[in-house]
Amino acid sequence: MNITTYRPGELSASLRAAWHETMDDAPDYQNPFLSPEFAAGVARHRPGVHVAVLREGGEAVGFLPYERGPLGIGRAIALGLSDCQALVHRPGVGWDTQQLLKACGLAVFEFDHLVEDQKPFGRYVTGTFASPVQDLKDGGHDSYPEWLRATCPGQARTMLKKERRLTRNAGEMRFVYDEQDPAVLRRLMRWKSAQYRRTGRMDRFARPWIVGLVSDLATVHEPHFTGVLSVVYAGERPVAAHFGPTSRTVFAGWFTAYDPEFSYYSPGLMMHLRMAETAGRRGIRMIDWGRGEKEYKDRLKTRELRVTEGIAGRPHPVAAVHRLWRRPVRGLRNTVLAHPALRDRADRLLRTVGALRE
Repeated sequence: MNITTYRPGELSASLRAAWHETMDDAPDYQNPFLSPEFAAGVARHRPGVHVAVLREGGEAVGFLPYERGPLGIGRAIALGLSDCQALVHRPGVGWDTQQLLKACGLAVFEFDHLVEDQKPFGRYVTGTFASPVQDLKDGGHDSYPEWLRATCPGQARTMLKKERRLTRNAGEMRFVYDEQDPAVLRRLMRWKSAQYRRTGRMDRFARPWIVGLVSDLATVHEPHFTGVLSVVYAGERPVAAHFGPTSRTVFAGWFTAYDPEFSYYSPGLMMHLRMAETAGRRGIRMIDWGRGEKEYKDRLKTRELRVTEGIAGRPHPVAAVHRLWRRPVRGLRNTVLAHPALRDRADRLLRTVGALRE
């Protein structure tokens, strides 16, 4: 196995084409977060982004996007932000993880949403987690209400009633699947920032690189990566929005927020249902909602994938120190998230902190 590293902008057209073909050949690798377009987007806002290209017999057979920091500390690209990570490879291709890390100049490589079948990383996995997905299909329904009654019979009556009430009380409810207005994207980020603060979470949109990345990705419209901004309106007023990327077949659920003034109408769920119906008609076959416990994910999921987290490392002092620092933090977080009582207490505490900050 020959391994060469590149900056994303250095990849030739033939290498990008080989990466796309590798994605298309394996359903596990069709998530837009695994595309060269996502790697290139992150590289425009993060300095340490590289891609390892694995070759056998001169042919490119694998691609690993990653970030390299000081002292050889490596991480999956956009760790903490990306909901799917992998070394995208041709069927049957294996690799030696120690050789890979050395070729990448890494002492350690940390991941938290790694596709489960990455067997060479298996010995470094410290946890495996459910990642809910929603299977979609174009069932030939003539209208959204017909699709909703067939797909979500338990929610159809309530959600259609809320749509009618929203129209009656605030203006005609309408849904735009692929909104191009950047002002609406900025409003989504303001809503999300307020939600993060209100619930005591870290405000991702307080980080300029994330604001820049999302704004950048919203302008990308390629077959293997398209930034899609979906919006529910009441008249001309946006009441809920979602931004996430799609590939040819997979829609990645990412940032959702709504105007709290309209919370009675369940605008987030209203938008997710409309989004699923439209995406299915456009050929998308799955929405990957990402790892994590959320009520709306439980309502919408049809099955679950498995993703892993861990830290791969070489015999190196930096690797030992990094593991001693990171593993207890991840272990404590996962313990809280795995126990509903602890998770609810932590959530209440964070909301109290958020309220005090207001």
